[in-house]
Amino acid sequence: MIHRNETDPSVILVVDDDEDIVQTLKGNLELDGYEVLCAYNGRSGVEMTEKYWPALIILDLNLPDIDGVKACQIIRNSYNFPIIMLTARNGVSDKVLGLECGADDYMIKPFHYLELSARIKAILRRVDNEQVNSSPLDRRLRIDFKSRTVTLEGRIIKLTRTEFKLLELFSSHPNEVLSRDFITQQIWFDSQLYHNSRALDVHVQRLRKKLEPDIEHPSYIITVTGVGYKLEIP
Repeated sequence: MIHRNETDPSVILVVDDDEDIVQTLKGNLELDGYEVLCAYNGRSGVEMTEKYWPALIILDLNLPDIDGVKACQIIRNSYNFPIIMLTARNGVSDKVLGLECGADDYMIKPFHYLELSARIKAILRRVDNEQVNSSPLDRRLRIDFKSRTVTLEGRIIKLTRTEFKLLELFSSHPNEVLSRDFITQQIWFDSQLYHNSRALDVHVQRLRKKLEPDIEHPSYIITVTGVGYKLEIP
């Protein structure tokens, strides 16, 4: 039995209203050794995420109650579990919307299971290979790479997966100016979608709201005009 606050690396949650697709995915994933949880609408997907803490979520964009974007936003508000959007909507704007709402990857139906399997393994491998040490950035701010938690003056700060990845990237290059292109390449799977997007600025602004005592005069994440950002640590 999977318990709350305990992520099982073998458990994948599939959220899709197409029963045939769900059962096909379930069968293939189980052959690959995963335990599969199934939900057929957005609310059930959110509830199962809260109850079971899956290692990864495969989420359809078109759902009968709340759509995949809204479900992804709700999940991202509290959890960092990897999310792969799986949908028939293949426009660039749909991809950008799916990724900007917090998804880690985006696949178009119809799809080849072998490609989906490879993307699942790549995402889970990245999670497994993350640093395991806890690092104090200064007297106020600490990041724990193993538990994926951030504390500010002793209080746990809830970050979305993208926000945590940003802070993790910045902390590995303290006081170093990182270009926008470099950041997007490191953070997003399909960075080409973000060349003309303001997604990076939106995520940085949200991260600042959670970390900075004065968002108008940030002391941690500094904008370097015309280049990108840097994490300023004394």
